[in-house]
Formats: sequence, C-alpha cells, structure tokens
Amino acid sequence: MTERAARPRRGGLVVVAGLIAFAGSVSPANADTSTRLPAPTGSLPVGIASLYLKDTSRPDPWVPSVKARELMVSVWYPATAKGRQRSPYMTPKESELLLKESEITSLPADVFSKTRTNAFTDVKPAGRKKSLPLVVLSPGFKKPRSTLTALSEELASQGYVVAAIDHTYESVATAFPDGRVTTCVPCNGDHDQSLFTKVSNVRAADVSFVLDELTGARPKWKGSALIDRSRMAMAGHSAGGAAVIAALLTDSRLRAGIDIDGTTPVGILEGKKVSRPFMFLGKPSTYTPGAGQAPAATWERDWKLMTGWKRWLLLTGAEHESFTDIGLLADQLGLGAAKIPGARSLELTRRYVRAFFDLHLRERPQPLLNEPSARYPEIKHCVPEKKSCK
Repeated sequence: MTERAARPRRGGLVVVAGLIAFAGSVSPANADTSTRLPAPTGSLPVGIASLYLKDTSRPDPWVPSVKARELMVSVWYPATAKGRQRSPYMTPKESELLLKESEITSLPADVFSKTRTNAFTDVKPAGRKKSLPLVVLSPGFKKPRSTLTALSEELASQGYVVAAIDHTYESVATAFPDGRVTTCVPCNGDHDQSLFTKVSNVRAADVSFVLDELTGARPKWKGSALIDRSRMAMAGHSAGGAAVIAALLTDSRLRAGIDIDGTTPVGILEGKKVSRPFMFLGKPSTYTPGAGQAPAATWERDWKLMTGWKRWLLLTGAEHESFTDIGLLADQLGLGAAKIPGARSLELTRRYVRAFFDLHLRERPQPLLNEPSARYPEIKHCVPEKKSCK
C-alpha cells in the first residue's frame, strides 16, 4: 500500500512513506517550476464541482471526538462547453503541506496550486437523464484526491462522471470550504497490516456514503440525475486500490473494480469471494507473480478468491507514483526517476483503466485487455497460475 521509506538522495526522486520526495538542489533559479496535466483524449469538455459532504450517522474513525465524518469530493463530468475558469489543481496550503511532508524545501510552497488543469468550474453538465456511468476514485495513503486528476479528466472527457474522495485525516492536507485544513492522523508511527485493514474498511464506508449522496433521494450534486445507478464502479491507487476490494464486498452497487499498485491487507477477503470483474494494475518490481515479493503474494492470495472476469497487468519501468499525476509532475520539474517517462506511464494508465470501464460499464469489447498490444508493449499480461507474464 505504501512504499518502504527511503533515504533522500541528491538530485533524484525517492519515495518516502509512500509519497514521492523531490530530493536535490532544485530551486526557481535553476529550474522551470511550471507544471501542467496532459489534455484528455475524449471529445467532451470537462467540468468539475467540489462537494462538501457530512455523514452524521458515524463519528470520524480517526478522530472520534469529531461526531460526524466530513469529506471533500471532486466530481468531474462531461460538460456542454468549456468555461472561463480552469479548476485549480489544489490549494496553496495543500501544496505547501504536501511538499513539507516530503521534506522538500527547494520548490515554491505553492508550486502545485499553479499546475494547469483541463477542467472548468461552473459549467453545465452534458448528457441525458440516467445516461452516464459513474466511477469512484480513491487516492493513495497520505495523498490528496488531486493526484488522480489526469485520470479523472480523461474519463470525464469520454463521458463518465468521476467522483474522487479525499479520505479525511488520511491525507497530508484536505482543505474545507470554511478554511480548515485537516492533516493526516495515522501517518506517523508503525504502519502494520491492522492499520491498512482499517484504512480499507474506512474507505469502503466513505465510498458507500458518497454513492448515497450522489444517487439518493436528495443528491448533493446538481448533475446527479445524469448518473446511471446501474453502471457504477471504483478504482484506486495504493491504499485506495486495496480498498476497492473492501468496497466491492460491502456495496453491491459497484459493478467492477481496479486496484492500481496497492498491496491488499490481511483479512478483507478471508472466507469471501469476489465475483464481479476485477483488475490488478501494478509495477513489476513489486507485483510479478511467483517472484517471492510479499506484496505480490497478497495479490496471489486474493486472485484465487476472484471468481469472475479478472486481469493482472504490469507496467514495465514504473515506480509507485507512475500511475498518478506525481510521476508526470516530477518529470516536468526535472526530478523524475522512473525508467518510463511520466507522460507515457500516465497515458498507459488512462488507456487501460478506461478500457476496463468501457468493457464492464458500457459493454464495449476491449481486445486490449485480452492480450499484449504492439502499441503498448510496456504492459505485460500475467498468468499467476503459471507464474508468467508476457
């Protein structure tokens, strides 16, 4: 779920407790600090709405003195036209705290608040009533939901509604409309399996609540009538990916799920099975079947309990953050360390995630998911039973 802590090295990119740390002597004086996300490939303009949701039925699982679970959710959607104002990538305070947690002092504190996005605020949703599939996204442990923006914009440009959740007190920074900024409560100390089992279960509850708020009798988003409640699914990165299994088990409204580079915790699938479509997408250095890596063993354990359509794909040259915006932004800041460029890894992530949802939510055939592709040779298809990938 999180990468092993590493010692920063000068001039490179390392992972510290699951976050990319931009180490080295980079400063505005010797580096371009302008960053931007790649344009979506779909034909539809993309809109975005920020929702504040409050679940009064339960106290916060990380801070029990807070009597209601509060969440911030970004909703990306196909729009009728582009707007005048692009959405900010994150707030200046969120950018500052993300850099601080990673011990980065060589970049402007607000650098990520200036990242150029492709979604517009205050634009009208496009589509017919009950016509759009919904995908819920869950970020990695410590990560703000914004790190999945490029994937969200891509899906929205292709006609999906996407809801990305900030799991409060699990992110290094979550900004609320009243000016509060919460930080990560369980981030410090030992990160044993019991912690991440709890993380998965908490996130599953968050997802069910968000589905209620988007598709219930009194929906919190003005475009909710466009959502087809029979076509909803989930994907997540790292801890968010591991939580997809827990969410599928607890909420039958989710038709399919993807775990992106997330080690699955003990006990979630114990004595249970997943019959709905599921895909693992990860990096070979951690998730090659039969190689003896502990994280891969968790996928092998759960793979045996998946009785429906399933795939195990690996992205050659990827690091943990290659599947998120962070790998791309690191490259743009001259700090990338992955063997595959961030732009390429993000292109592949977006392509294969979209193929999965197009198949299982839209019933559009996707040969890309059945065998290796000459166009995308970096993606390897694995057969865990044979301990082989090709």
